[in-house]
Amino acid sequence: MSTAKRFEELDVWQGARELTNLIYGFSSEGVFSRDFGLRDQMRRASVSIMSNIAEGFEGQSQAVFIRYLAHAKGSAGELRAQWYIAKDQGYINDEEFNTSFSLVEICSKQIARLIQYLESQPNSRRVREDGEYYDIKQ
Repeated sequence: MSTAKRFEELDVWQGARELTNLIYGFSSEGVFSRDFGLRDQMRRASVSIMSNIAEGFEGQSQAVFIRYLAHAKGSAGELRAQWYIAKDQGYINDEEFNTSFSLVEICSKQIARLIQYLESQPNSRRVREDGEYYDIKQ
């Protein structure tokens, strides 16, 4: 049995948080910080990953959680595409691109694995105690 009482305990959410902080760091400096369209869109996409994981976790059912995880995965794909733009425009170097792109890919794969796991547990139930408890029973 795998149990998380709060979305903050999920590895996938923690990775999304790390990714968001990385995006804010890179996009706060130099020319990147002045490309308001790309900077803001990348920030929104990274925040969307974190937020959708949290919102889905707090939802009322496993189906809701899966739907929000799918939105988070879509935002991860959007962010991967935007990293190419940042690299092509010279806002980040190859090393920064590789580090950050790898983190986005890891996050996307974690979301996909969590979705697959949840979908493979059709009889799991959401148990709520004090408003925040998630239990997946096998």
